[in-house]
Amino acid sequence: MGLFSRERPEPVQLGDVTLHCEICKGTEFWTRDAQLNTAVASFFSLEWTNPTASCFICSQCGYIHWFLPLD
Repeated sequence: MGLFSRERPEPVQLGDVTLHCEICKGTEFWTRDAQLNTAVASFFSLEWTNPTASCFICSQCGYIHWFLPLD
């Protein structure tokens, strides 16, 4: 899948927790980042200033799990 950062889906470890899909309980995910654009930043063409979320897409059902950075 050319849209994703890895060639194959993989298990995801978030700290001490292994991610499981909330819908189908799958354990392998495609990974990509998504820009969280706001109307104000888009109006001024400053989308690059918005935060980015990590997205893990279940390889079985396609459900997207979104995570914001915790810094």
